[in-house]
Amino acid sequence: VEFAAVRHAVNAGRIESRTPPVLSLDVLAQHCVTIALGGGFDSTAMYAEVQGTHAFARLDPGLWQAVLDFIVQGGRALEHYPDYRRVVLDDDGWHRVHDRRVSLRHRLSIGTITSEGSVTVKLLRGGALGSVEEAFVARLKPHDRFQLAGRTVELIRLEQMTAYVRNVKNGEGQAPQWQGARMPLSRDLAHEVERLFGSRDDAPELNAIASLLELQAKLSALPSGEGVLVESVKTRDGQHLFVFPFEGRQIHEGLAALLALRWGRVRKNSFSYAANDYGFVVSPADAVQIDALQLEQMLQPQALVDDLRDSLNLAELARRQFREIARIAGLLPPSMPGKAARSMRQLQASSGLIYDVLKRYDPDHLLLQLAESEVLSQQLEIARLRDALARCSRRGLLWTQPASLTPLSFPLWAEGKRGQLSTEDWKERVQRAAAQLERRHGR
Repeated sequence: VEFAAVRHAVNAGRIESRTPPVLSLDVLAQHCVTIALGGGFDSTAMYAEVQGTHAFARLDPGLWQAVLDFIVQGGRALEHYPDYRRVVLDDDGWHRVHDRRVSLRHRLSIGTITSEGSVTVKLLRGGALGSVEEAFVARLKPHDRFQLAGRTVELIRLEQMTAYVRNVKNGEGQAPQWQGARMPLSRDLAHEVERLFGSRDDAPELNAIASLLELQAKLSALPSGEGVLVESVKTRDGQHLFVFPFEGRQIHEGLAALLALRWGRVRKNSFSYAANDYGFVVSPADAVQIDALQLEQMLQPQALVDDLRDSLNLAELARRQFREIARIAGLLPPSMPGKAARSMRQLQASSGLIYDVLKRYDPDHLLLQLAESEVLSQQLEIARLRDALARCSRRGLLWTQPASLTPLSFPLWAEGKRGQLSTEDWKERVQRAAAQLERRHGR
């Protein structure tokens, strides 16, 4: 279906836009030190040059001065440490680098490409269970549950690059995912897929799955632009609420966490959720009644940022993001030639210490603000989340209560089962469940 959607969008001339980053102050700080190293710069002329770019067209004089103060003295909290005085303001008004050691360290640090860290998962009393991607575990709050090594575990604390957990019984949790294993649909492509599902297009890809589309329409409804499809399904393992906004996986993960938080405020409960490119599922541990009106109220854009702070561990996400920002901005010393490369654990320990110092003594530091801003705009895509909620509110809900899982909801249900302990592997369990559904519906 995705291939057909791409073909239709290209033929119609709908090419999605790329949003370039703006006000990346860590990159600006690195650039300024590079120019200072290459002969120096006059701050007035440099400000005019920088403002001439799209990325820094909205750079105001106050923010520019904060960048200059940062490269000259490191900011208010770090001004007494010589290592952070990289650039000198000479008597002629030009900014230059005089220290050979600063020059060497900066040349070794030039660049903006960073790698994703891997976090070791250990039992509080026991050995290591394995590892998960840092971007996944940093979103979790203490007592959140996830699945690993055939177990459901509860996060106790995250220290540097180690997550300490304990086993829990009779519980479900999120299934860890790795960024390299995902290729999420963009918003425009996901919307085109939704449009195709509701159309009578004769694309060969749609003809190939015609029987599945027919079964989907029979059990529930086909997605369309008229409303957001919702399926409330009860299975032997509990209640599941499937929502299909067609906004892409990353947005759906944020929407699922948001809905779980708001639903939990109605009645105290534990929730597990999973997401794919088409939608997401939220499953309460204890069944609780919910109707279309209540769900519409929960999917409103009001108080979005505050609720995200409560539903996700934004402080830990910002701390992790600060590591990349600090490296690019030159706060973390690089690995020196002839010496062992610094491990991710060492980098996190160093950046974590600087983060704590700035948070306590200089909470308005420009890099702290940048870390939180990048978490909201890049990792959580707050603007797209707000647009998705507004779109759900504007379109309304297409509420259905199928007697069983549907072709659209089955992959989400299967995703939630990944990683649970069983004598069968995940593929065998899913194939058996799919065969049961096919027999039930005469396929």
